[in-house]
Amino acid sequence: MPGFDYKFLEKPKRRFQCPLCSKAMREPVQVSTCGHRFCDTCLQEFLSEGVFKCPEDQLPLDYAKIYPDPELEQQILALAIRCIHSEEGCRWNGPMKQLQGHFSTCAFNVIPCPNRCAIKLTRRDLPDHLQHDCPKRKVKCEFCGSEFTGEAYENHQGICPQESVYCENKCGARMMRRLLTQHSVSECPKRTQPCKYCSKEFVYDTIQVHTHTHIYIHSYIHTHTHTQPCKYCSKESRTPRLNITRFCDIPFMCPKLAISRHLEESTKSHLSLMCSLVGRQRQELAELRREVEELSVSHDGVLIWKLPDYSRKLQEAKLRNNHEFFSPPFYTHRYGYKLQVSAFLNGNGSGEGSHLSIYIRVLPGEYDNLLEWPFAYKVTFSILDQSDPSLSKPQHITETFNPDPNWKNFQKPSSNRNSLDESTLGFGYPKFISHEEIKKRNYVRDNAIFLKASIEIPQKILG
Repeated sequence: MPGFDYKFLEKPKRRFQCPLCSKAMREPVQVSTCGHRFCDTCLQEFLSEGVFKCPEDQLPLDYAKIYPDPELEQQILALAIRCIHSEEGCRWNGPMKQLQGHFSTCAFNVIPCPNRCAIKLTRRDLPDHLQHDCPKRKVKCEFCGSEFTGEAYENHQGICPQESVYCENKCGARMMRRLLTQHSVSECPKRTQPCKYCSKEFVYDTIQVHTHTHIYIHSYIHTHTHTQPCKYCSKESRTPRLNITRFCDIPFMCPKLAISRHLEESTKSHLSLMCSLVGRQRQELAELRREVEELSVSHDGVLIWKLPDYSRKLQEAKLRNNHEFFSPPFYTHRYGYKLQVSAFLNGNGSGEGSHLSIYIRVLPGEYDNLLEWPFAYKVTFSILDQSDPSLSKPQHITETFNPDPNWKNFQKPSSNRNSLDESTLGFGYPKFISHEEIKKRNYVRDNAIFLKASIEIPQKILG
């Protein structure tokens, strides 16, 4: 197997790189005659081609003069790397030799289901899988008390005779499923029944209104001035003029006595109208919220972020592994890049448990299509000393870096990413300031700290 192809926090020095594969050496060996070092596997593959010369200086090689180099191997294994799942969102970084141990707790590492259901998934998805999705999980029906596997329980749901259900006719009655058939046939006030005059079917609790309408029309025909034969009794009667009404936004004309029937039969269409209205209002509210948020965002490339209740938040971060706090978003300048700062009060990666870590990320902004990518402007982080300037000069802690154009987070962000998207890593300092140093001056005052981020934008862009 060739050298290590991990994401190093710093590019490995040349003496750590295998001349054959150009990667950090895996199980390095040294040729004692010339001192050159290679991956054991790379050198074996090279020699298997029948060329017994050093790949570097072409001097003759002797198998007996090739030895493992454990000291160099330990130096390589101490190099700091990111987790192989960093693209998926894991923020761990540390010595390479600790990577295998990290896999035992990494939330993004793929592991098999302990129930042996043949599913493999990330550790962070495992609890939800075991509780809801695993076909071999044990589930007890809350209604009949029978125990099923997850797969069998899915088939049992919806047919359990002991489950309490509402009447399908929406009469409001609730009963065990095994009693539903009898209720629907003989007891439900919403069951359908044919009219004895016109043979059309109507809901049971409205059939009386419909029947009275027939009786009313029959009576009215015999009292009107225009005569015509009644289709019910064959006597000549007067033609009725029925009052017609219009209800709701649906163009429906009907006798006033039949309005209750219209309301009953048009429930779905009325509900659809209301849902459409609610949907439009929800969309308008979301747009208004977005506009208000944009108006409140800074546009001068400087963020001063106050974190109140510092002691409680630090304790919360110690109890919750990799707990991250997010700042309000801000813009580098008018019509510029939209950014956001995040902080791990109990540290992250190499600073976990001992330092405050700080990072910055690029968010989807309103003007991204007008900007140059990747983002390439100098970023400065500070934690502000809150000492009284009249008593002593404030000593702010400041770190500055130029963005790496190859780092994924500084490329143009996709439009479907929101400000709390943990799948996109920030860039910054795992060891920004130690917990001991933060106590030395007034970095914490009135149980609050102030973090500052500023972006250096050339004047020609601002103009």
